[in-house]
Amino acid sequence: MVNELIHSERRFATMNRPIHARASRWLVAGALAFTSLSAEEKRPLNFSNDIAPILTKASCNSGGCHGKASGQNGFKLSLLGFEPQEDYEHIVKEARGRRVFPAAPEQSLLLLKGINAVPHGGGKKLDPKSQDYQVLTDWISQGMPYGKDTDPKLTSIEVLPKQNVMKLKSQQQLQVLARYSDGYVRDVTRSALYEPNEKAMAEASEEGLVKLFDIPGDVAVMVRYQGKVAVYRASLPLGAPVENLPAPRNFIDELVFAKLKRIGMPPSAICDDSTFLRRVTLDIAGRLPTISETRAFASAKEADKRDRVVETLLSGQDYADYFANKWAALLRNKREDKRDITANFAFHSWVRDGLLENKPYDQMVRELLAATGDVLENPPVAWYKRVKEPQQQLEDVAQLFLGVRMQCAQCHHHPFEKWSQQDYYSFAAFFSQVGRKPTAIKGEEVIYHKRGLAQTVNKKTRQPVKPAGLGEETFDIAVDEDPRLRLASWMSDPTNPFFAKSLVNRYWKHFFNRGLVEPEDDMRETNPPANPELLDALAKHFVETKFDLKAIIRAITRSHTYQLSAVPNEYNGVDRQNFSRYYPKRLPAESLFDAVNQLTGSRSAFAGLPSGTRAVSLPDNSYNQGSYFLTVFGRPEGSSACECERTQEASLAQSLHLLNAQDIQVKLTANDGRASTMAKDAKADPEKLRELYLAAFSRDPRPEEIKLGEIHLAKPRVDGEGKPLDSAQAKRQGFEDILWAIINTKEFLFNH
Repeated sequence: MVNELIHSERRFATMNRPIHARASRWLVAGALAFTSLSAEEKRPLNFSNDIAPILTKASCNSGGCHGKASGQNGFKLSLLGFEPQEDYEHIVKEARGRRVFPAAPEQSLLLLKGINAVPHGGGKKLDPKSQDYQVLTDWISQGMPYGKDTDPKLTSIEVLPKQNVMKLKSQQQLQVLARYSDGYVRDVTRSALYEPNEKAMAEASEEGLVKLFDIPGDVAVMVRYQGKVAVYRASLPLGAPVENLPAPRNFIDELVFAKLKRIGMPPSAICDDSTFLRRVTLDIAGRLPTISETRAFASAKEADKRDRVVETLLSGQDYADYFANKWAALLRNKREDKRDITANFAFHSWVRDGLLENKPYDQMVRELLAATGDVLENPPVAWYKRVKEPQQQLEDVAQLFLGVRMQCAQCHHHPFEKWSQQDYYSFAAFFSQVGRKPTAIKGEEVIYHKRGLAQTVNKKTRQPVKPAGLGEETFDIAVDEDPRLRLASWMSDPTNPFFAKSLVNRYWKHFFNRGLVEPEDDMRETNPPANPELLDALAKHFVETKFDLKAIIRAITRSHTYQLSAVPNEYNGVDRQNFSRYYPKRLPAESLFDAVNQLTGSRSAFAGLPSGTRAVSLPDNSYNQGSYFLTVFGRPEGSSACECERTQEASLAQSLHLLNAQDIQVKLTANDGRASTMAKDAKADPEKLRELYLAAFSRDPRPEEIKLGEIHLAKPRVDGEGKPLDSAQAKRQGFEDILWAIINTKEFLFNH
C-alpha cells in the first residue's frame, strides 16, 4: 500500500504542467507515517467543479434542506448538486440576484446566511476562516463564472488507502483524489463526504479521519464527491486464538471458518439437538416441532439425523405455506377491495404450488414478469393488478429480484451508486408494452402484450429510450417480441451479476437474521458484503443447481455455521457480521400467533377460512384487520416490495398484549385448551411439565424448573369471593399460570 502511494506521489510530481506541491502527513494502519504530495494548480474557478461540492459538503442541497422538491424558504437546489446548471441559475439569477454581490462579496446573502451572520434556519454552515469560505468569496469576486463547456470534467475519485488491516480503536486518515478529464488530479479530502456502512463499528469526521471502535469484523466507508463514489475498507481482527474448529460440512463452513481464522474470532460450539430441531423447524416450516417430532428426533441414533429432518421439512406442505406467506407479501398480494378476493387466493395458490413442487426460481420469475391473460387462467397476472405503472414495476423488480434500489434514479443520479436516470428509464422500457383491458368480472383485467413501438421517455431529457438491463447495452427488440421475455432471459442468465446474489442474500438473512449484504435488498459497491467470497460461492451454487430454492436452503441448514449455538463464548459476544454464532431472532407475527395456539391448544378463527387455519397460511393482508395480534406484532400489509415492511422491533404494545390481552386469556382458559386437559390428566405433575416444555421449547425441563412448577401447582387458590377452589380448579389455574409465564419468556418468543 505504501509503494502504491509513493508511486502516486511520483506520478503527481512528473505531470507536464506546473503544480504546487504541499506536503502533508497521513496515518497508515494507525501507526506508519509518510509524506504525500497534494496537487494544486491555479485554475479558473468552475461552478460545477468548485462551488457545488462546497454546497454538498455543507448539506445545503440535502433532502432535509434546500435540496428537497419544494426547496426551503424560497430557495431551491437540486438534490446533492446533480443539476449544477439549475443550481447556478437559482443562486446567481433568481430573486434579482440578491444572493450574490460581486462588488462586496463578503456581503453576499449566500455567505452571510452560511456563516449565520444573518438568521439562517439551517444554522452555521461555514467558518469565515475556512478554505471553503475563501473559495466562495473568490468565485463571487470573479463575477460568479459558471465555467466553459471545454472545462475539464470530473471523471472519478480515488480514496487512499483503499483498504487496510487495523487494530480495534485505532484511527486512519483518508486521502481523496479527484481525477479530471484533462488528467488533472486534485486533493479533495476536505470537500468529500464520508459515511461508514456500520455505524456501530466506525465513525468518520468531515476531514476523512476514520475512528474504529471495539467491534471486530469488516467495515466500509463510502466516500462521495460531486456524484462520484469510492470505498475504503478496513478489516478489524480480534486476534483471539481459533482452534478446534468443527469439521466443515460444505463450502459455507469452509469460507465462514476461513474468515473467522483470519480475524481471530473463535466460533461458539455446535448447538444441541433440541435447539437445532426447534430452530430449523421454525425457519423452514414456520412452526414449533410437535411433541412426537421432538421425542422421535431425540431417540434417533443416525449420524445424519439432522439432514433427514431438513429433508422432511422441505418435503412438507408447511414449508410451502411458510415461504408462500413471505413471497406473497413481497409481491404485494394485497386486498384493497372485496372484489380482489379471487385474485388474492389465485395468486397465493400459484406461489404456494410453485414452492411445493420446487419450481425453479428463474421459471417462477419468468412466469410472473411475462404473465398474460386473466387471473383465472394465469394467476401471476395478479401482480400487474397491484403494480400498475412501469416505474413501479421496474422499481419492484430491481429491488426484489436484483437487490438494487432504483427509486432515487428516477429524478437524479443515484447518490450512492452508478445508476443514472437513463438507466432508470431504460429498465422501465421493458414494461412499456404491457396492455390492459377489462374482463366480464368487475375489477379484473386481461394483461397482454401490446404489439407496436410503445416508447418510454426519459422525463429529464424528453428523449425516447430503449430497454436495457442494468449496466448493459440497449436491446433491439422486434415489434412482435414481448420485452418482458427479454428481461427475464437477461435476469436468469448465469452471468447476471445481480439475480442469483440477490436471492441467496435474501435467504441467508432469513436463516441468520442478517444478510451478507445488509439491508438485503440494497446491494451496491458502496455497501460491500460481510464475506464477499461466501456470497459469490452461494450464488454460484444456486446457478449450478439450476436455481433450486430447496437446494440453497439445504446447503445453509446442513452447514455447521447454521448449527452453531446462539450462546456466545468469551470472545464472540460482540460479533455482529461474521456468523461466529447463531443470531437469535424474534418469531415473525404469523409464527408466533401459531405457536401460541399450538402451545395453548387453541384453534384460530379467521373469517371465511376453516377453523384452525394457520396464520402462515393466510393468503393476503386482509386478515390483519380482524387480528390485533398480527397487527401489533408486525405482519406486513403487502404495500411494498421491501422486507422492511415487516416489523421485527419489540414494543411496549406487544408486551402488554401478551401480558393482559383478552384473546390471550381466552386461549389460556379455554375449556378444551391445554391447561384444562392437563389438569384432568392422571399423569404425575412432573411428567405433564415435561410435556409442556417439550411443546414450548423442544427440550426437557431442568430439575429446578420442575421443582418450581410443582411448587406453583401445589399452591392453594381462591375464587373472586375469597373462597377456596377445589383441587381440580386450582390445578387448572396453576397450569394456566405456567403457560402464561412460558409464553412471555424470551426463550419462547425468539428463535435461537
